[in-house]
Amino acid sequence: MKVNNTEGRVIVSVDIENKNSHTFEDGTKIRLERQWNQLNRRISEPVNAFVVSSDFMPISAEVLIHHNSLHDVNRLFNFTKLSGETEASDIKYYSLPETECFIYREKDSQDWKPCKNFETALRVFKPYDGILMGIEPKEIKNKLYITSGEYKGQVACVLKGCDYQIIFQGINGREENVIRLRHFQEDNPREEIVAIDHDMTELINKGKLLVGITVSDAKNIN
Repeated sequence: MKVNNTEGRVIVSVDIENKNSHTFEDGTKIRLERQWNQLNRRISEPVNAFVVSSDFMPISAEVLIHHNSLHDVNRLFNFTKLSGETEASDIKYYSLPETECFIYREKDSQDWKPCKNFETALRVFKPYDGILMGIEPKEIKNKLYITSGEYKGQVACVLKGCDYQIIFQGINGREENVIRLRHFQEDNPREEIVAIDHDMTELINKGKLLVGITVSDAKNIN
């Protein structure tokens, strides 16, 4: 069945059980019950989707979506011929607003690209420089090291709560993370990058500040 998205929307297919497993290095796969064990929907809800129709992403590209996108208000119930087999399948189809599609990678590629009006980033951390051992670095709030787009390689001053962390299922069957924020090419009231901190960018380039997603993976940029 061939369908086309309407303006401002993307049609995707989603395996709603994709996130409920973990694959170990030896290939052993176990079942996870995230919906039962997690109250944080960013952790529990599936966000890996595949493009069926879009104005800016190729068909079959993998796209990471908002953790609240898979609601019946967006679901296409008549995408395929209804049958017991169809209803029992873990593959569901949805028509989502473009604003709920964050980053994507083309088929057979491992390189993520930001969707329209988004960029990717890492958090900035200040390492402990005292005499004690084992003290974790401290996150510097409302600063993000941009890893895509026109401000790539620079520290941005951002609005409060803009470091939205996407928790998704990687190609290897294990949980992975990426941070996205909003950035528009034209004036927009939802813009989240408000300034560039050149002094902090220089400190990162000199190895005096760390970047990462959490304190456990924060490291020198070099």
